[in-house]
Amino acid sequence: MAVITWPDEVDHVLVGDLTAGLAYITPAGGAVVTAVSPIGLRDRELGTVGFTTSLGFGRKLERIKREPKVALAYHTREHGLGDPANQRFVVVQGVATFDAEPDQAALDRIGEQATQYLGAPQRGRFWDRWLSAYYTDRVLVTVAITRIIAWPNLDATGEPEVYGEPLPDTADSQKPPAKGTGPRVDSAKAAARAAELPHCLLAYRQSDGYPAVVPVRVGDSSSAGVQLTVPAGVAQGGRRAGLLAHSYRPKLVGLQCRQHTGWIEVNGTDSTYAPHTRSGFIAPPNKTLLLLANGLMARRGLAQARKQGRLDDLA
Repeated sequence: MAVITWPDEVDHVLVGDLTAGLAYITPAGGAVVTAVSPIGLRDRELGTVGFTTSLGFGRKLERIKREPKVALAYHTREHGLGDPANQRFVVVQGVATFDAEPDQAALDRIGEQATQYLGAPQRGRFWDRWLSAYYTDRVLVTVAITRIIAWPNLDATGEPEVYGEPLPDTADSQKPPAKGTGPRVDSAKAAARAAELPHCLLAYRQSDGYPAVVPVRVGDSSSAGVQLTVPAGVAQGGRRAGLLAHSYRPKLVGLQCRQHTGWIEVNGTDSTYAPHTRSGFIAPPNKTLLLLANGLMARRGLAQARKQGRLDDLA
């Protein structure tokens, strides 16, 4: 596979953004989009980007192992290290791999790389023990780039520049789910909570199997679902799709996140999104409380994964 190259203007986005939207494919042919911190991980010589996660939050790793085609959407300059005047919306699509049992040298490199983005890690007898599942069980996910799509602005309007493989043909509508396409959770609450947050992304499966990710604006709700405004060029018709609305503060302290999977019907730039599932969290804007919560969730997730044998499957 030829190594994909990209210009400095795009590289500044990949290096500078504090957070990115990770999209991966579900077994039913839909997509999930969640926020990750890429901490500037990229290699222009090898044509790769990356991000980290924890084995304690290993559900996404299981999905990625099953279907390694992923996308990373660099969608906001907020609190990052890059130039805020660079307003490109950049989507990187590629094939992901990871080592579920990284050595200590790799973990040390991740820690050093993350410090300039997230601040110095907490150290000491209590924190080393409490955050062991969160820090020690970090996993580096590397994405071999297939394609980079860069729009001139964060609304993903205008003509994008494409580096790597050409964009595929527009995907046809998908077969509706057996349980129907209508909302299965409260659309009014979903719309209200998503509209409160500044960053909102939609993800769906392209015709070549990679996730597409675009920014959307949240409107009103009805019995049919949540009204979304999507950029021109989004695949028309109906399909499974994932929705992420989130906010964050410097060093990723003080997070809010709302996630859905569901069904979207697109007509031009207007669409109706019927949410089928919901999840989310609000993290306190206090680093100590945030680390206590991260440690608890990672430890619980890791213990559950070990009990169910999922760690052996990942390895």
